[in-house]
Amino acid sequence: MKKVGIISQARMTSTRLPGKVLKPIGGRPLLAYHTERLQASGLDVYLAITTNATDDPLADFAAAHALPVSRGPEDDVLARYQRCAAAHELDVIVRVTSDCPLLDGRLIAQAVQEYLAAENPRLYLSNVLERTYPRGFDFEVFSRELLDEAARHATTAADREHVTPYLHQNRSGRVQFAHLTRPTDRSAYRLTVDTAEDFELIRRLMEEYQADMLGADELIALLEEHPELVAINAHIEQKKL
Repeated sequence: MKKVGIISQARMTSTRLPGKVLKPIGGRPLLAYHTERLQASGLDVYLAITTNATDDPLADFAAAHALPVSRGPEDDVLARYQRCAAAHELDVIVRVTSDCPLLDGRLIAQAVQEYLAAENPRLYLSNVLERTYPRGFDFEVFSRELLDEAARHATTAADREHVTPYLHQNRSGRVQFAHLTRPTDRSAYRLTVDTAEDFELIRRLMEEYQADMLGADELIALLEEHPELVAINAHIEQKKL
């Protein structure tokens, strides 16, 4: 049996909305919604945070919620992932980011089943290269073999900070790809939290529509029915790699 784990990267020093992952909605931090929804996948969840004192509150959150935590360099997120995967002897890694409080664990479980069925350690499976899901549902699935290979060969600062460019750009020439897509493209919707407008949309979705209880398709249907909600952060541009 392959040991599969979800590693979520988190830090408190976001440039556009510092401390965003612990900002509260309904008396609970965004990170609590994020990790609980990930746990709906049935997989273990790990936090990869920095060694900076500014991230001590994240370590405290992890301890309070019985979540394994691994700490590493702020800018070398790739090293953080490798350290976490090695410490917990993971064979397969699901990479997510903690600014996605509505990520659907059941969608991740479906993707992991497809990944494991392929029995291919050179496979990279994601819903980000052929993007049809809203921002905020992003995940990548890959083997420890590929992670270690990237850690050995990825040398630029951007490679190290963004973890997977070496893989999804197929610099080795030996990575194979699979994509989880949906029939209709709703990639223009934005359910990640990087700005105050993003946070306001998530707050309204949770407080007015109990969005934390909805799956990916239900959330997309909700946005389709309420263009006034989509408009809250439609003008926000995703930061480029």
